[in-house]
Amino acid sequence: MIESNKKEKIAFEVIKTLYLSFDNIPDYPIFDDKSPFNEAFCNAFHNDSVLNIQHVINSGYGLFGLNTILVKSFYENMAHILSDGEKREYTSKKLGNLQILKTQKDNIINIITNLSNSSDEPNLDNENQLLFINDSTTLVNAIDFSADVFIEDNDRIIAIELKTVKPNSGEMRGEKQKILEGKASLYRKFPNKEVSFFIGFPFDPTSDQDTTYNKTRFLGSIINMTKFFTPDETLIASELWDFLSGESNTMEQILEIINVISTTEFLEKYQFINDCTNRNELRYTKILQEWNLYSELKLINNDNLIRQRIKTDRKLARLYNQKLFDNKGVQYE
Repeated sequence: MIESNKKEKIAFEVIKTLYLSFDNIPDYPIFDDKSPFNEAFCNAFHNDSVLNIQHVINSGYGLFGLNTILVKSFYENMAHILSDGEKREYTSKKLGNLQILKTQKDNIINIITNLSNSSDEPNLDNENQLLFINDSTTLVNAIDFSADVFIEDNDRIIAIELKTVKPNSGEMRGEKQKILEGKASLYRKFPNKEVSFFIGFPFDPTSDQDTTYNKTRFLGSIINMTKFFTPDETLIASELWDFLSGESNTMEQILEIINVISTTEFLEKYQFINDCTNRNELRYTKILQEWNLYSELKLINNDNLIRQRIKTDRKLARLYNQKLFDNKGVQYE
């Protein structure tokens, strides 16, 4: 089971995403039925005045107008919460480029060339042997790379690039080169640690079930994916989410949290609990329980004691009397 504090963090991300969506969707949002996360979010908009047009290609709205929120923010934030990881960007404009040996760079060029002309098939073990080396050749800069999820354990580095489920044609060659250089440079940066670099897909659009996946079928549906990557370099749907959390049934639990919050009553409930004058109402407590907002619930359960202790402290009283959310749907700290 996902820990209570992480459930609450996930709930706040869901609330923020939904709240912001009301300013981003068109009057008649077009829903893509291939994402179980998208489908769960769309429950908040299912009513007589909203059309549910399924899977219209090139609609311009994708995930009901929330491409940047869901793909670039929601998935990453979920991954960070579950894994206790972070985003790392080893680029010239962020953390700076890492360096690799010229031998590593040459080996990467050869790997990419041989995969591109199909003289070799992807082989993770063989590639790692060519990457994880030490010699006296010159150091050169690795290309810019980032990891949407970066996890550092005492003995291991795990990097994950989160991708949309339909990468552009020709994208896999560049992704392979970036990951190879990323692994080589992380091996030098963290010499005493095992290094793994995955591509993660939040769900399998080829599956009829929300949380299941067929890796062979899914990877085969992406142009040149199997030409450059082995199945062991990918994490898909529930496999990805369970890997991040270290638990089972993680994707199911995330969808359950979304489904409880994302209803046609969402906006009204949101406005109700964001009104401090409702704190003493029984319904206020009930919504907090439903939405897994444990920290606020703890405050409400101790409201009288808290008010007694802060009544002479103007600063604390002002903080305590703030709304639960700011104008972007983000929880006040």
